[in-house]
Amino acid sequence: MRRPLQVTLLVLSGLGLLHASLFTDLCLRYVKPSMRPMLVISGFLLIVLGIAEAWSRRKPDQGDDHAGHNHSKVPRVAWLLFLPALSLLFYAPPALGAYTASRAATKAVPVQDAFDPLPATSPLPITLTDFTTRVQQDRTRAIKGRTVQMTGFVTPDKGTEHWDLTRIMISCCAADAQSIKVRVYGIPALSANTWVTITGTWHASGTLGTSSAAAALDGVTVEKVAKPVNAYQDALPFGTPR
Repeated sequence: MRRPLQVTLLVLSGLGLLHASLFTDLCLRYVKPSMRPMLVISGFLLIVLGIAEAWSRRKPDQGDDHAGHNHSKVPRVAWLLFLPALSLLFYAPPALGAYTASRAATKAVPVQDAFDPLPATSPLPITLTDFTTRVQQDRTRAIKGRTVQMTGFVTPDKGTEHWDLTRIMISCCAADAQSIKVRVYGIPALSANTWVTITGTWHASGTLGTSSAAAALDGVTVEKVAKPVNAYQDALPFGTPR
């Protein structure tokens, strides 16, 4: 790879990072929002390096060639670096979804000793994590008989008529993704990766308030909702059904 192409690769990579992190929200498909400033800085640095490399070409090279050999070249495999740079600009890979959720590790339910009283609101907005924790650890069984409302995306379970309401969460980036799921009964599954808000009651299976209780829901209603900008968090129901 000759120097002009090295310059092009640096600039393209910088523009790709800026496109994904500064001018759009594409970076949120791959990393936490807190990493966004670092991506912006990295994009600017790559462009500056590319400009500096191009500027250095105006000066005659010294010391690069001796004994008839040029040591300024880089391996041809570096051409492959153009692919991620161009993909960020023209076709960014989608966020993780049902395919990953069906294979990703299940996020462990945090241990909680005490629980605050549940609001009297009905249906009760709740996250998948809080619902699962209440079902499996709340000895007061406050969730029994309550109509709850949760938002997530559809992960079909092949071979069954049931499906999972799912959220994917990351600690740093998409590489460490973990999923949390609530099994849904009584409502046919929509297409995989469809974001929905579902209303229902706990599906009685196992002993409520113990680890034997299933994180499952008898669905009553389901509504499609818009996909959130930052999909890697277990948030309360959002948006207006459409």
